[in-house]
Amino acid sequence: MILLPYGHETVELRLPASKTYDWILYPGAAADAPDALTILENALARPYGTPLLAELAQGRKSAVILISDSTRLSPSYLFLPLLIRELVRGGLRPEQLKIVVALGMHRKQTEEELRRLVGDEVYSSVRVYNHSALEEDCIHIGSTSRGTPVIINRLVVEADLRIATGNIEPHSLVGMSGGVKALVPGVAARETIERNHSLSQRFQAVPGDPDNPVHRDLEEAQELLGIDFLYNVIVNHRREPLAAVAGHVKEAHAAGVEQARRLFLVEARGDHDIVVVSPGGYPKDMQLYQTCKAMINAAAFTKPGGAIVAASRCQELFGNGTLQYWIETIQDRDVMAAKLKERFVLGAHKTLHIQELLRDYRVYLYSDMPAASVELTGFIPVTDLDRQLEHLFVQNPSAKIGVMPYGGLTYPK
Repeated sequence: MILLPYGHETVELRLPASKTYDWILYPGAAADAPDALTILENALARPYGTPLLAELAQGRKSAVILISDSTRLSPSYLFLPLLIRELVRGGLRPEQLKIVVALGMHRKQTEEELRRLVGDEVYSSVRVYNHSALEEDCIHIGSTSRGTPVIINRLVVEADLRIATGNIEPHSLVGMSGGVKALVPGVAARETIERNHSLSQRFQAVPGDPDNPVHRDLEEAQELLGIDFLYNVIVNHRREPLAAVAGHVKEAHAAGVEQARRLFLVEARGDHDIVVVSPGGYPKDMQLYQTCKAMINAAAFTKPGGAIVAASRCQELFGNGTLQYWIETIQDRDVMAAKLKERFVLGAHKTLHIQELLRDYRVYLYSDMPAASVELTGFIPVTDLDRQLEHLFVQNPSAKIGVMPYGGLTYPK
């Protein structure tokens, strides 16, 4: 019996005794997690290219800390007390601090979600805000050489000291997450995010490598409004820190990227007939918008024409209103692609990723989504994983099978 992560729980997968399968795991999944507090403290004590955070805080009138939202694995509740301790040591009072959740264009967090993100102690002493991507809540500070207007949340622009946090892992759009992503798209206006993301139609990033035009555009934006201190962690699927880096935004991130490459990249031969994939449970499988990332990772391990069978709870359904509107109202995926070629639309751009999957693979989805929504997306709804696999084995008795329990963190080299 195989247990696949599914939301906060697991689903059982029972393959016939005659069937063998390959585990497809990211290297960090098997690594022993060191003592979290030691990792977090050591990073703060040895920043790359900057003074200690307490020294940076001296003489400042205010500070803002950018944190990830609930779709990310970043354990803000673990390291925020340490950052705030250092800011207070430097002379800032809790009432001079603000925490902004770097939502980008993700949905805002509920009060209970905000409390969980930062922890009870921090929530009771420091003001926590959802980012607003409305232009009236942001300030225009310039443009990048590629024409991206840099329009940033007013709370962030007006802060005297800016601290960015998050986790580093491979990313299909910019190569690696973490670093400058907390600023753009994290606390940017919609126009900024859309213009930067539209670069992905011309420039293809390689997961694990941030040296690409889309990421360089983010770096230019950060140069217009500097991040004073970066604090990034590298975590496993259980949110346990495996490493942490702090200090200068470029230097610290570069050090973290090297470690993340070793932990998340896997040699992919694309030789499996069937790959069963879970994004890794909550929060990676909250919605279809995020689930697509795990499906794309699974595709790299699957033969063209093969089957990807995904188990992803998707309790928030599509996870993006624009994506849902396009899928439910535009009948032809080629029309979607043509429209996006004319004008990039944030959220709807996921239809291109779905189209690429469906061009080469049969994609099955076991989820909490209504069957009609799954079918309109182009996937095949599954109500019984074992029975669906039995059908696939009938079609191909000698199928080579891969099982990928943490697809949201398992990236192909």
